[in-house]
Amino acid sequence: MSPKLMNLLQEYKRKLIKSIDHLEYSYKKVQKLSTLVKNLNEEDLETWESFSSRFARASDIFISRYLRTLLQTQDPAYTGTLIDSLHLAEKQNLIQDAQLWYKIRELRNIEAHEYTEEMLGLFFKSIRDLTPSILSLKKVL
Repeated sequence: MSPKLMNLLQEYKRKLIKSIDHLEYSYKKVQKLSTLVKNLNEEDLETWESFSSRFARASDIFISRYLRTLLQTQDPAYTGTLIDSLHLAEKQNLIQDAQLWYKIRELRNIEAHEYTEEMLGLFFKSIRDLTPSILSLKKVL
């Protein structure tokens, strides 16, 4: 195992834990907020926006950096696609459900798009519902 890869993995782990802490803080704040955009004031919308950004960041650090680097520590020649990485991680019991993490990744990818009020509300609900999967990573890191 390359010392460079191990140092990189430790750096990603540190960043991941920090981003999960920030996500957890925002997650607690959105628990009491409506997902119906018409019921939200500017402060609520700002809270949702911060939460969605933190969701995207934490999921990106885990999937694109930490998990990929972890797989490369086991096989330095590994160059699989995102879905390959998720399936391999599931097979190795690093994650429980590759499809769930693929859905998290899809939500992360559409975070910056514009929405109708109804679609934005569904987006808020989806990321709030999936956040416990990201938060649970702290227990296994």
